[in-house]
Amino acid sequence: MKLLRILTLIAVSVVGPAQAQPKGDDLIVEMNQAYRQGNRPKLAQLLPQARGHVLEPWAAYWELKSRLDTAGAQEVQDFFARYPGTYQEDRLRNDWLLLLGQRRDWTNFEAEYPKYRMNDDREVRCYALLVAHVREGAAAPATHAEEVRRNWFAQRDADDGCTLAASRLIGDTSGPKRMTVNDAWRKARLAVEANRPRAAAAALEIVAPDSLPQFQELNNSPGRYLTSRVVVASKARKEMMVLALIKLAATDPDNAASQLDSKWGPQLTPEERNWVWGVLGKQAAQRLGNNALDHYAQVSRDQDLTDDMLAWKARAALRAARGTQWPLVLQAINAMSEESRSDATWVYWKARALLAQGGDTRREEARTLLQSIASARGYYEQLALAQLGQPNAVPPRPAPLTAEEKEAARLNAGLNRAAYAIALGIRPEGVREWNYSTNLAKPGGMSERELLAAAQFACDREVWDRCINTSERTKTEFDADQRFPMPFRESVVRRSREINLDPAYVYGLMRQESRFVMDARSHVGASGLMQVMPATARWTARRIGLTSFTPDQLSDRETNIAIGTGYLKLVLDDFAGSMPLAAAAYNAGPGRPRNWRNGPVIEAAAWAENVPFNETRDYVKKVLANTTVYAAILTGRPQSLKERLGRVGPRDAAQPEPNGELP
Repeated sequence: MKLLRILTLIAVSVVGPAQAQPKGDDLIVEMNQAYRQGNRPKLAQLLPQARGHVLEPWAAYWELKSRLDTAGAQEVQDFFARYPGTYQEDRLRNDWLLLLGQRRDWTNFEAEYPKYRMNDDREVRCYALLVAHVREGAAAPATHAEEVRRNWFAQRDADDGCTLAASRLIGDTSGPKRMTVNDAWRKARLAVEANRPRAAAAALEIVAPDSLPQFQELNNSPGRYLTSRVVVASKARKEMMVLALIKLAATDPDNAASQLDSKWGPQLTPEERNWVWGVLGKQAAQRLGNNALDHYAQVSRDQDLTDDMLAWKARAALRAARGTQWPLVLQAINAMSEESRSDATWVYWKARALLAQGGDTRREEARTLLQSIASARGYYEQLALAQLGQPNAVPPRPAPLTAEEKEAARLNAGLNRAAYAIALGIRPEGVREWNYSTNLAKPGGMSERELLAAAQFACDREVWDRCINTSERTKTEFDADQRFPMPFRESVVRRSREINLDPAYVYGLMRQESRFVMDARSHVGASGLMQVMPATARWTARRIGLTSFTPDQLSDRETNIAIGTGYLKLVLDDFAGSMPLAAAAYNAGPGRPRNWRNGPVIEAAAWAENVPFNETRDYVKKVLANTTVYAAILTGRPQSLKERLGRVGPRDAAQPEPNGELP
């Protein structure tokens, strides 16, 4: 009944009482399912019945998108005219532009592209840059090629748009050479390292199509490929050796290092050698191997490495067996691109490296760097506060929202449609429309006050993920109640205190796990507020004495909290109270952090930065930063993230080994 009341209220605020028809909700859900199943006839049959519903724009989008490949241009234009200014209009325009690009219909593409508001699709952008390059010729700005290059390198798979644009720019001889064969080889290297053979083959098709049979061979068996080759002469052959060494490094890094050192290194250019040594260094650092810095030491010029390789060099230097190698940390960060150097991660560690080296000039530079990021907004921002000796307190609340600001959010059709879709269980569509409505539905996006009002609109409807994410986008205003809400507070605090668990830690983890979405479900089957896996839930239920438990009970809020907090407490105790290790265990399973802690005893900030899994590394940071803010809210006193982190190292020999029961 509560859901029905919410849907009705939303419908009334969007289209008025006469059209608030919850009975039509089943029809919309049915159409959404038909769209996911690719059932075109059913979508066409149901669409007339969806006319007048709050979510009609979605129903119409699903129906037309399902047959866009056969739809006429006039149908598409009619859709744009029927739903002007909506997310669905611009979403379909995105789809239409991709289709026009694939058809090489540049006349219609060029006419439609200026109306595309989102402009967040790399492939569409590459098509647009190609059209501009063809039209402007030698007068096209160099920034066009730079953007194509950046988008092409960032694409995970071999999409048509960026591959086509790169191919045309590399082969263009009519003006200044803006992209070269070296760009294609670089793309191939990045793709092989990321295990994206299709993307690598697409790059080779541009620069060395005759090498494709050899590429198939080296991709299948790089060791055999390297053994069968003796002399390297042309650039193409040398680059193929580089690709083979990169591929071999993923499965047999010692063999790759040996072959590079003894056989192939002398035949490669310094840049080619540096790249492969950088790959080997990164691979070793991700395995937390002690030889990572040895591999990086073979690199003669750090500027030949990617930002990702340099990041792992800095991490390896932070974790060095003989103590942090601060000069190497600084060297790696200084070689990064400006974009990476400006990230709070490397701003913080550069400041720490400067402080470690001493001297008034370095200390002053470090202080300036720390002050540039210090705030309560994130993990390294909070660490910067601690390094400066400043308290990490909850920032003062912004001025209360006015009645006019709240009313503007309440009457925003896009926000209402998004909230309605989410309440109806069509969360992906609702989230996308919400993000569009708060970012692109008006020129320049929403102001900070409008974002706060939109966030409050979501908070009031208990759409906690949109409440948090929208409020987080403000740069100067900081509403802690929106960013760090505490739904179900009585249950969470009571349960946490019953088992001697810090409720701030529970909230910090829950916020990261589910954003307080009750029906959240991960791709691996974790569910509920605390995203518990069924097998873990069964094991925990036995340990905490929860009899007659079945995994379907995880959808019950109280049960989910009981199981999640129970497991977190067991993991925390297993890691002797270390919050960073327990957070890593909650995300990646306890076995991995047990291995990751082996090595030197280091501050937990450096340990967390060396977590090999990107997702878990980000997770640990966010959970601990969340926890620190929640602790400040719950206690009313400033907190220290650095104190919560502590230090991490191998389990003390005097401590018993874990019993191995944790799943």
